[in-house]
Amino acid sequence: MKLLEERIRKDGIIREGGVLKVDSFINHQMDIPLFREMAREWKRLFAGKPINKVLTIEASGIGIAAIVASELNVPVVFAKKAMSINLDYDNYETQIQSFTHKKIYNVIVSKKFLTPNDHVLIVDDFLANGCALMGLLTLAQEAGATVEGIGIAVEKGFQPGGDLVRARGIQLESLAIVESMDAATGEVVFRPQPHQS
Repeated sequence: MKLLEERIRKDGIIREGGVLKVDSFINHQMDIPLFREMAREWKRLFAGKPINKVLTIEASGIGIAAIVASELNVPVVFAKKAMSINLDYDNYETQIQSFTHKKIYNVIVSKKFLTPNDHVLIVDDFLANGCALMGLLTLAQEAGATVEGIGIAVEKGFQPGGDLVRARGIQLESLAIVESMDAATGEVVFRPQPHQS
């Protein structure tokens, strides 16, 4: 998606260690008009799929997922990273390792909100090593839900997450795939995606 690639070139900050900061428009301060355009693109790319729910993980994916769910006119469910007193105890649970936080989380979804009747679109802000995404796929599998596809805002094509997902035969639509980035020069190279706008 050219609009997202241009925004990453303009406002993204590259740090050593393969870190791409997009916190001025995606995962701290959120650019809602940009999110709407991203949601419309995913709606086009997943047209014809019987999606009845959007699934994401807290916290950075929630804003994007909410706009996508609004565009599709379906609910959004997010996997929680901590048990709280207002959660029921009848949950699906798995562990994920966060690339950004370098921490292992137990992620939880209530069995009330993810069922075998659900056809989900998984949405998240980043795909790097694929740990969070694999966790969401595990939760959906435990629930017996059908994963109709995965929408990712920014995929790091030089890390293994995208290949892991594509090897499972799931439709993965990353709106910007970073092939390489250089912290010294600030240069970002994107993978061409001819079927996207």
